[in-house]
Amino acid sequence: MKISFTPMGPPDSDAIVEFLSTNNFPFHVRRDWKDGELKQSVDDGRYWNEESQGFWIDGDGQSLGMVVLEDLEDDTPMFDLRMATSYRGQGLGVNVLKELCAKVFTDYPEALRFEGQTREDNIAMRKTFLKAGFLKEAHYRMGWPADDGKKLASVAYAILRQDWESGETTNFDWNDMEV
Repeated sequence: MKISFTPMGPPDSDAIVEFLSTNNFPFHVRRDWKDGELKQSVDDGRYWNEESQGFWIDGDGQSLGMVVLEDLEDDTPMFDLRMATSYRGQGLGVNVLKELCAKVFTDYPEALRFEGQTREDNIAMRKTFLKAGFLKEAHYRMGWPADDGKKLASVAYAILRQDWESGETTNFDWNDMEV
């Protein structure tokens, strides 16, 4: 499937609110919005400002979801990916993530790294990161609040520009120090 990204702007406000309020995102920190809170956040430019840009994810004429590139003023942008409920579990994530890397490293020449995070129990996304060439770089214990009040680990993955260009992942030694 050919993946492309359409930038979001103020005319997309209602569509963003509809998408976020009609799909379920069980592995995201922010899933439930109070009345008017989501609309206000969107209208205030949450998805189009100096540091963030939202995009609709398009595939073969279908809207598959949305992604927000964040920290665009840094050399390590991050992303928030939200696939529509009806498109999850179909193996599209790896292709979406690879195309997203191409977009970031092509459109943002100052980007040296590209990073994303997910909960420790989001096994599908963790596998997607690895299959797309990302490397696990951090495991923040008890760093992600869950619905039941527990804290789960937040797991961070990143890909280096040089790895994206070469197609080879640069590894490192997790146990480089001994006490």
